[in-house]
Amino acid sequence: MNFFEQQDRARRNTGRLVLLMTLAVTSLVALTSLAVSVGLQFMADSGSKHRTLHVAWNLVPAIALVTVLVILLASLYKSRQLQGGGKAIAERLGGRLINLTQHNDDERKVLNVVEEMAIASGSPVPPVYLIDDTSINAFAAGLTPQDAVIGITRGAICLLSREELQGVIAHEFSHIHNGDMRLNTRLVSVLHGILVIGLIGEFGMRSAKDGEKAALPLFFVGATLWVLGYTGTFFGNWIKAAVSREREFLADASAVQFTRDPATIGGALKKIGGYGQGSNLQASHAPEFSHLYFAAGVAAYVEGFMATHPPLKKRIRRIEPQWDGVFPEVVWPTAYTHFPATPPVRVPTEYNGLNLTLAGIEESLASIGDPKPVHRALAQGALARLDGLLYDAAHHEIGAQALVYGLLLSSDAAMREQQLQLLKPRIEARLEDRLRRLVTPLQRLDQDLRLPLIDLAIPALKQMNTQAIARFTDSMTLLIKADQRIEMWEWTLLRIVERSLNPPRQRQAKYDLVQLGDDVGVLLSALARAGHDNPDQAQAAFVHARASLPVPLAGLEMAAPAGLKSLATSVSRLNLLWPLQKPQLLKAMARCVEHDGRVTAAEAELMRAVADILDCPLPPIAGSGLTHP
Repeated sequence: MNFFEQQDRARRNTGRLVLLMTLAVTSLVALTSLAVSVGLQFMADSGSKHRTLHVAWNLVPAIALVTVLVILLASLYKSRQLQGGGKAIAERLGGRLINLTQHNDDERKVLNVVEEMAIASGSPVPPVYLIDDTSINAFAAGLTPQDAVIGITRGAICLLSREELQGVIAHEFSHIHNGDMRLNTRLVSVLHGILVIGLIGEFGMRSAKDGEKAALPLFFVGATLWVLGYTGTFFGNWIKAAVSREREFLADASAVQFTRDPATIGGALKKIGGYGQGSNLQASHAPEFSHLYFAAGVAAYVEGFMATHPPLKKRIRRIEPQWDGVFPEVVWPTAYTHFPATPPVRVPTEYNGLNLTLAGIEESLASIGDPKPVHRALAQGALARLDGLLYDAAHHEIGAQALVYGLLLSSDAAMREQQLQLLKPRIEARLEDRLRRLVTPLQRLDQDLRLPLIDLAIPALKQMNTQAIARFTDSMTLLIKADQRIEMWEWTLLRIVERSLNPPRQRQAKYDLVQLGDDVGVLLSALARAGHDNPDQAQAAFVHARASLPVPLAGLEMAAPAGLKSLATSVSRLNLLWPLQKPQLLKAMARCVEHDGRVTAAEAELMRAVADILDCPLPPIAGSGLTHP
């Protein structure tokens, strides 16, 4: 499962899908125009048929234009509805956010599984929405990884074991990493535009009154639009289903690779097959998002080429070839009780400083978008080592803001107090109080835990409105500039927060490394200087990194020290690299970090943070010194 190959494949699939949908819409427009024109001709009086035919054919361009406008406006309307990303879809299905408040142990269990998976894959923790439905199902939705959400039904968290939940969540993260999510969400908008033609036709048919001659044209036009609209919807759903089925097999395989246990996702699929309600959602809008779900969310009246998901038995046999074909009987517990939430279990770990290894960084690079069990163990260890006060703060809006501010405070007491005084007029009293209480545990925080802590805090930070986010990032900038110098860590933290709270409009990849040679030089030079105080060592690190670049860049020189604004511009452009070009850049970054034969926590943190900005979720880097629970 190569992340970059899958990203490239998703891009090509998107192109094919756009072509197919364009052909479908073009055919729909042409047929609608011709049908309405021909209908006008046959409804004309015999004496005026020739005149009506002439007028009808002249109307074809106008009818085509109106049809295109209707489809376009309906699609734009649906896109606007879904502009909030995955959150809009989750709320449309009646979801409730559980990152900040878990009502019972089952909800805490699934949130912990999502947090482990996110940290293991190097991604921010997505908001998790509980759908109050007794079916067994889940979904990932959003336009970008930054606005992705995970939705899961109450039936899934109550009837599946923790291991089975891991398989389901790993499956959904695969959709996020492999580029399926944006494609699936866009499909909803296009199909809605086509469907509206049929809905207009249905309205026209109902509006025509029986026995009135003037109503006949309206009824005919309505019937024509109804047939064509629903025919277009049929073929659109067929295209959607074909794409969806293929991606489900890939996501199942990714889940098995992450858990190293086919029984995890296989067990979840078997329980769906043996459960009376299965995976069928009761929400009124469930059919609209049928292709997003872990398993079929609505009763499948048409199997085969129209099904959005492969048959359960086929999916299970791909995972467990020796399966006997028998589904276990699963029933809803009659005496199900909502237990009060309990504090997260924290397993003591022995930690004597993490000595990161070169093999660890190589393993992380090879596992981008496809984390391994070792990364899950590192994520579990990171969560176990977090101070309870910090973990709790990450799950509250005020506490999460205090954490980010606290990570920007100086280790020097006098400078730290100066920063706090600068911040005081800009924040409310309870936030200042929370921040001061977090200073001590944050000062003791191991450096390799800073990114996981930020990842945990992202869902809480997303609860701020647009004005609050602007004030928050302005205050971050104020703290960063307080000591008259900007460190690389401070810059990366600001970029990560800005990207997560204000997801950029995703732009299409269109460059290769040679075309962006100057930007590559700026980034590698900044990395080399950030990891080495000695100019000669920084130069040596840059040369070491350059060796892995394409031959046309063999003469690339180390860039002069540039401001972080210039670095931000270069990184933004590098994000437009073709997917298969990014591994070479990441390899060069890794060589820059490890050229002296060792990898410090600061270098690893910086490497992972920059990789995140480049939309390459880098799993934790393994090392020695940590005994995992």
